[in-house]
Amino acid sequence: MNQISNSLTRQIFFILVILSLVILIFWNLKTFIPSFLGAYTLYILLRKPMSYLTITKKWPKGISAIMLMIISMILFLFPMNALIQILGKQFLPYLQNSQNIYIYVQKFIHDLEVRYGVEIMTQDNIGSVSDWLVQEGRMILSATLNSLGLVVILYFILYFLLTNGKNMERKLLSFLPLNDTNTKYFRKNLQALVFSNAIGVPLVSLFQSLVALLGYWIAGVDEPFLWFVVTFLVSFVPFLGAMLVYIPLAFVLIYNGHVPWGVFLLLYGFIIVGSVDNIFRFWLLKKIGDTHPLITIFGVIVGLKLFGFIGLIFGPILISLLVLLIDLYNQEYSRTEEN
Repeated sequence: MNQISNSLTRQIFFILVILSLVILIFWNLKTFIPSFLGAYTLYILLRKPMSYLTITKKWPKGISAIMLMIISMILFLFPMNALIQILGKQFLPYLQNSQNIYIYVQKFIHDLEVRYGVEIMTQDNIGSVSDWLVQEGRMILSATLNSLGLVVILYFILYFLLTNGKNMERKLLSFLPLNDTNTKYFRKNLQALVFSNAIGVPLVSLFQSLVALLGYWIAGVDEPFLWFVVTFLVSFVPFLGAMLVYIPLAFVLIYNGHVPWGVFLLLYGFIIVGSVDNIFRFWLLKKIGDTHPLITIFGVIVGLKLFGFIGLIFGPILISLLVLLIDLYNQEYSRTEEN
């Protein structure tokens, strides 16, 4: 009994030492978490093309990895950089001077109150909302600008994952305190959630925003392509996404005297954009892996604050990973306790 107790004590001490070192390393490398997440996400997406080039075509691993990295830059980074440039050019001047936002919101709401004889918000509420929007906007913009500096590290990690990823993945999976069945389950579901969030959700958002762009153009909205970009970004949030754009735009049209076009945009958004979102989202995510809407909503909130715009993808992946680990814990240890 004493021998078992001493063995258990040594084991607990050893685990505590490992956890302490992991926490210490993690804390000092927390800035690079987006790079690790991004590298692993791209690794999952590029693994099959990498196998095709190295096994079927017999290309060297280094050349194959570099070529796939260049292609991924063209497909992912350049469009993302273009979106950031468009939004930054339009909204950065407003974020730099919050007083302009306060004056604009105050005037807009005052005109509505005078026209329709209702009190919408008090002066204190207007100021609070404006300050909150500016603060959140600056936080997201700051995180986004910081995340751009992590791209180099992301591709540095990705190179080693592509050239030696299978061995690294096999070694990391062997560290998990899971049986073989649950290890395979973890690996399969991890790939599914990465595909669902990194491919499925952006495709749904892109398709929905393209449909919304047609409505903006027909209704005569100023700078429809800008609002297409904004719609694409907010469409990552299920249910409410595009509504956060086309409803305010419709009310602006009505406020400016274009009542028929404002009503048209409202109906177009609710009927066409909403239906397309629900049908396409249901069909696509069932094909490549479903993600619960609550996971996406909370993931987007967490991801934006941590990583900026790229958190629209990595945030839901983090939340999905947490849910997957909890599920695995229940499968692994609830059975043990029952036995």
